[in-house]
Amino acid sequence: MNYTIEKVTTLIGARRYGSADSSIGWILTDSRSLCFAEETLFFAIRSERNDGHKYISDLYRRGVHNFVVEKLPAKYTELYPDANFLKVPYTLEALQRLAERHRDEFNIPVVGITGSNGKTIVKEWLYQLLSPSMVVTRSPRSYNSQIGVPLSVWLINEQTEIGVFEAGISEKGEMDSLRDIIQPTIGVITNIGSAHQENFTSLAEKCNEKLKLFHDSKVIIYPFDDINIRNGVAAMNNNGEKIAWSKENKDAQLYIYKVEKNDTSTTISYIFKGKEGVYTIPFIDEASIENSITCAAVSLYLGIGEQLAERIQHIEPVAMRLEVKEGQHGCTLINDSYNSDINSLDIALDFMNRRPDHEGRKHTLVLSDIYQSGKSGEKLYKEVSELLKKRGVQKFIGIGPEIKDKIDIDERYFFDDCQSFIDSDVFRTLHDEVILLKGSRKFSFDQLTELLEQKVHETILEVNLSAVVKNLNHYRSFMKPTTKIVCMVKADGYGAGAVEVAKTLQDHRVDYLAVAVADEGVTLRKNGITSNIMIMNPEMTAFKTMFDYELEPEVYSFRLLDALIKAAQKEGITAYPVHIKLDTGMHRLGFDPKKDMDELIDRLKHQNAIIPRSVFSHFVGSDSDDFDNFSEKQFKLFKEGSSKLQSAFTHKILRHIDNSAGIEHFPERQLDMCRLGLGLYGIDSRDNSILNTVSTLKTTILQIHNVPKEETVGYSRKGILTRDSVIGAIPIGYADGLDRHLGCGRCYCLVNGKKAPYIGNICMDVAMIDLTGIDCKEGDTVEIFGENLPVTVLSDVIQTIPYEVLTSISSRVKRVYYQD
Repeated sequence: MNYTIEKVTTLIGARRYGSADSSIGWILTDSRSLCFAEETLFFAIRSERNDGHKYISDLYRRGVHNFVVEKLPAKYTELYPDANFLKVPYTLEALQRLAERHRDEFNIPVVGITGSNGKTIVKEWLYQLLSPSMVVTRSPRSYNSQIGVPLSVWLINEQTEIGVFEAGISEKGEMDSLRDIIQPTIGVITNIGSAHQENFTSLAEKCNEKLKLFHDSKVIIYPFDDINIRNGVAAMNNNGEKIAWSKENKDAQLYIYKVEKNDTSTTISYIFKGKEGVYTIPFIDEASIENSITCAAVSLYLGIGEQLAERIQHIEPVAMRLEVKEGQHGCTLINDSYNSDINSLDIALDFMNRRPDHEGRKHTLVLSDIYQSGKSGEKLYKEVSELLKKRGVQKFIGIGPEIKDKIDIDERYFFDDCQSFIDSDVFRTLHDEVILLKGSRKFSFDQLTELLEQKVHETILEVNLSAVVKNLNHYRSFMKPTTKIVCMVKADGYGAGAVEVAKTLQDHRVDYLAVAVADEGVTLRKNGITSNIMIMNPEMTAFKTMFDYELEPEVYSFRLLDALIKAAQKEGITAYPVHIKLDTGMHRLGFDPKKDMDELIDRLKHQNAIIPRSVFSHFVGSDSDDFDNFSEKQFKLFKEGSSKLQSAFTHKILRHIDNSAGIEHFPERQLDMCRLGLGLYGIDSRDNSILNTVSTLKTTILQIHNVPKEETVGYSRKGILTRDSVIGAIPIGYADGLDRHLGCGRCYCLVNGKKAPYIGNICMDVAMIDLTGIDCKEGDTVEIFGENLPVTVLSDVIQTIPYEVLTSISSRVKRVYYQD
């Protein structure tokens, strides 16, 4: 659902500066998450640590033209001539007001979920239970804050049949605004615990604050056995229906009269409004049992009692909650780093104890400082110590300054931070243990799985980042100013080093970066790259990685499409941007633009987990005039297929087919975006000429031998000498990326400006070269390729070496970056 900029101005009570026509379909508070710039409204929100106003310039450059601000940028009429600025006193309140007005447009049932623990799980399980028969819009992941809730409610659209949103608070007064935004017709409270207790005088006070969410709800679903919640609901000024579930009170609307556990599942028998029922869940921990009862109560109220037993037995665990993974050295990891408080710790320890495959192995807990408990450190960690003893924890590892020396069990270790733990013998000697990871987000527990070793090598690759910029600008000179550009940094930036190349490209305002697999994108994100990143060959095992690091996958088949949608739905993700690939003649990957478009559109329209951001194809022969007729056929096919896809959606879908050669050869086919690959690294594939040399591979002479005529050099005696020769050994081989096919005199390197052919087979770590007649000594520099020896003319015999030589350079070769 889109709004005109005029309508948005009225809805939030803003004063408008600017007159550009705009349609708003997307709202943004984090500049790193930008996707559909053309229809995005950015709220420049101030916080204690950041100020959204400082990202206006970058967002404008990236195509955003609509901003909600508290102050106008300097010289805004000159610097942002096509922008609309909506000035308000407080941007956060404006965001919330817009979401509230958007919610007013829809007369649908909405489930509002609050509580101390379990909100996200209940929300995700309700989605799994309801979505087979209803179109459900839900909060992405844990979007339950003052910013997350309005972003979630904004996702409601014309197809939504029911909304499911969670609301979290940490202090008094916060729930009022969330109530007005969500406007739940069905209120659900999970439990009341000690999380965020420091801002409340009692559990009852916190409970009453949370219950404000349900002031106008038609029905409230709650656990009767929690006295604070029971009393709070009884005291509410709400005339709606009350559905209490209980294990103790037979008169409760939902009475749980039997809970039977076995090794891997739990069967729950109940009576709902006089009618008996039973269901089984594939979990045995107490938290999952209680969460399932809450979900059952909502489902029974909504009338899906007949389908409940069948659907609930297939519910899947929610990511980042009690995930069990196999670890190294015989360890099993239980990841419950979703939150950190004593109630959820007890639940996680209970889960660890009940796992049947954990018997006989040491139970280890890695726990960080616990914040927002509302208790003194001495009292809190005394309770933790008692809990660990009760739950049978045998080994404790504490992370953080507050917890240090406060846990009283026999085997215990303390570290100031995760890195100190990683560097310790305690970390290195973990083996055959069940390890529960329970840490506050602040402590970055993901580090515990990352041990990096850097290898040093005498061979270096010098990378001229200025040449990268020159090559970028060379191709930009053929492009229209409005055409976007994708720069390929896959294969470690064609061997040049993806991180530094990506930083350079980001500084020079490219629109997209593209890599082959998710791990490459993760490396970029971890090194500060915030640009949009496209994944060209997404692996099905890496979907969660892509979601976590905001990496946008290419989708080329129905199998991949279905798997991606399922994975996104499991993670609670909606409107995740993807890039649709059409096969117009390469016959490598892609949907058939003649046969597949109707089915593709139908599948995309009947879900809301992903959304097409771009559609593209690949010219087979743009590097040669001989294939121009075929290229024309390809473009016609692509135009038909991409136009059909665009006509099915109201948002702008970017189209791109020109690659490096196509940018220059087919300027009329630039469309919305172009992809720059090999040309970025200095090789013009139209004629194999060098533009600006980016990479120079150098090594040194390790040792020099005088070898007589008729002796041989290297493995299998392939290097037969026809004269007395001077042979040098250099520390580079096929393990470093020097192709074995270049040996036996087929190629040469340069030593002091002179050609030195490779002699014999190239070995794994060493190659031998003929230094006869060259004035040199051990330790002198050897140029494998570079400024003086372009990669395309490495040999008199092999006139054109494929750029695979560049991309195959091993990571053990040290990169040195410079700008001229």
